[in-house]
Amino acid sequence: MNLAFRDVRHNLFRFVLTCLGLSLLLGVVLAMIGIYRGIVVDALTVARNHGVDLWVVEANSRGPFAEASKIPGDSREAVARLAGVVATGSVTYQTVDIVRANRKARLYVIGYEPGRLGGPAQIVEGRGIGQSHFEMVVDRSSGLALGDRIRLGRIDFTIVGRTSNLVASGGDPVVYVALLDAQKLQFDLAPSAARVQTARGTQGVSRDTINAVIAKLSPAASVETVAEAVRRWKHLAALTQAEQEQILSESLVDRARRQIGMFTSILLLVSAVIIALIVYTMTMEKLRQIAMLKLIGAPDRTIVGMIVQQALSLGLTGFLFGTLLVLAIKEYFPRRVVLEVDNAMALGGVVIFVCLLASTLGVRAALKADPATALGS
Repeated sequence: MNLAFRDVRHNLFRFVLTCLGLSLLLGVVLAMIGIYRGIVVDALTVARNHGVDLWVVEANSRGPFAEASKIPGDSREAVARLAGVVATGSVTYQTVDIVRANRKARLYVIGYEPGRLGGPAQIVEGRGIGQSHFEMVVDRSSGLALGDRIRLGRIDFTIVGRTSNLVASGGDPVVYVALLDAQKLQFDLAPSAARVQTARGTQGVSRDTINAVIAKLSPAASVETVAEAVRRWKHLAALTQAEQEQILSESLVDRARRQIGMFTSILLLVSAVIIALIVYTMTMEKLRQIAMLKLIGAPDRTIVGMIVQQALSLGLTGFLFGTLLVLAIKEYFPRRVVLEVDNAMALGGVVIFVCLLASTLGVRAALKADPATALGS
C-alpha cells in the first residue's frame, strides 16, 4: 500500500491546488532566470551583430558601451593601414527619446558608414541604407513600419528596412542611420548653443567625431598583436571582441545578476517552506496509518520513501506546469526571456534537492510515531 498516492487520491483538490501555487512560484523563478539570460543576450547582441575582431576606442576607456568614448573620425584610416586588418568601420552609439502616438519611447541609434562594417547583419524586411542621409533601418520591436517617417533631433528619417530581435542592453530597440546623420544628431549643437560658442570664439565639438572604430582581421592575423600595435599610439585603446564581451557581461549586467540571484534564492526558499509545511501537514494527518505500518513490521525505509515520494510529486508537478506556463507567455514579457535547456535542467535539480530537504520535517515526524497509537481509539 502506497500511502503517498493513496493520500493524493483522497485529497486530490488540495494536491492540485498546492501544485498550482507551486507552479506559479517556480514559474516566476524560471522566468527570472530567463530574464537574466535575456539581459545577457541583449547586452551582447549589438557587439556581436557587427561580427568584428577588434574595437578601437578612446585611450584609458572601456568604451563605447561601458564608458564614454570619443575619437577622431580619421582614426579609421589609421587602423585600416595596420597589417592584418581587412575591413574597418566607424560607428557611433546614442540613446534617443521620441514621442509617437502620444507615447514616449527610447531608441538606441547606431550610426555607421553604409558599405562598411557596423551595419545590421540581417534585414528581414525592406532594404539597407542606400544613401548618406535621411534613411533608417529599425528593429521590429520599435513598432515602426516600412515607409514611416520619424523625426530625430532636427532630421526627418524614412524607414527603409527592418531587423528582428535586435535590442540594446537596456532593452531599447536598435535603429541604424548613416554616420553623417548620427554625427549631426549626436555632436551638433543646437542653434542657440552654437551662437554662444561662436560669440566666445570657439567652434565647439568637431563633427568628425566617432565613438569607436571596428575592425575585421584576416584569419592569419593575431588579434593581440594588432591590438598591441594600436595601444602603442597612446591616444587610442584597443579591445578584442572577447574583452568587449567580458566588459559587457561584467559591467552592464553584474547588478542585474546579483539582484535576480537574490530574488531567485528567496523564491526557492519560500518554495521549500511551502513544500515542507504541506508534506508535514499531510504526514501528521496519517500518523495513525504510519503507526499501523510500524506495528505490522514495515521497515523505516518504506515509510520514508512514501513521504519523499509525496514531496517529489508536489515539487516536480509544480515545476512541470510552471515551465509550461512560462513557455506559453514568455513572448508577452516586455524584455527578452531566454529559456535554455541547461538552465531548466539545473532548476529541476534544485527543485529535487529542495523537495528532499523539505521532506525532512515529515520524515522526522513519521519516524517518531509510536506504533502503540495504532491500537488506540
